[in-house]
Amino acid sequence: MIYHITATLAGFLLDLLLGDPYWLPHPIRLIGNWISFLEKKLIGGKEEEKHTTPEQERVRGVLLVLAVLSCTVAVAAIILVGAYRLNPYLGVIVETIMTYQILATKCLKVESMKVCEQLQKQDLPAARKAVSMIVGRDTEQLDETGVAKAAIETVAENASDGVIAPMIYLAIGGPVLGFAYKAVNTMDSMVGYKNDRYMYFGRCAARLDDLLNLAPARLTGILMVLGAWVLPGMDGAHAFKVFLRDRKRHASPNSAHGEAACAGALHLRLAGDAWYFGTLHKKP
Repeated sequence: MIYHITATLAGFLLDLLLGDPYWLPHPIRLIGNWISFLEKKLIGGKEEEKHTTPEQERVRGVLLVLAVLSCTVAVAAIILVGAYRLNPYLGVIVETIMTYQILATKCLKVESMKVCEQLQKQDLPAARKAVSMIVGRDTEQLDETGVAKAAIETVAENASDGVIAPMIYLAIGGPVLGFAYKAVNTMDSMVGYKNDRYMYFGRCAARLDDLLNLAPARLTGILMVLGAWVLPGMDGAHAFKVFLRDRKRHASPNSAHGEAACAGALHLRLAGDAWYFGTLHKKP
């Protein structure tokens, strides 16, 4: 247990200090490549290549989840257990590195601040490009307010997906469970859309992601409310009020908890209508 606690804390500190070096191959990108490969094998590379019924797509979506999770867990377990069996200190080092790769605290800050810097320069095209790297919505038509709002919403939501939830699963099951969570989260971000291609194929991944994020999302909202009480320029009382009022006003059972607390803390209006893949989605 002391090895696990030490590695978890060290991995978190490494993430705060280093973030994700772009030149270094990242395990989450490898998982994403595996998901893309399986998706093409299961339902084809393009929409016109699909020759499947909704029921077949649901079954193949389950197969995708099973294949991705089994490979991710097996590889992570082999690496971690093998390192500890060779030497406990080597195990701590390997677990530290794996923990560091699962967390995204520094990366979330760096990428969101790129948006802020371009807005401060009043370079709207560059700000749109920067925010397109961290959001799933269409950004070509966003004005300055839309760009800023999209970045803030992403930070509020991904505080759960990229920081709080991984830390919870790392604490419970180490990097093996941590990578399993990130695999589910990555599948949701790639195939968990309600469009013609992914409506049925991505359903299993999306619902599993919702389940795994039920507790972390709510904890994230509570922590944001508490943080708003002590951080300068934020309103803790209003964060709590809006968190209670609006945390369930979202199609997702989890996305609005952090966003509602953040909106209240900053006295901003977040969420609302957004464009995805050329289609306007009406939202509260």
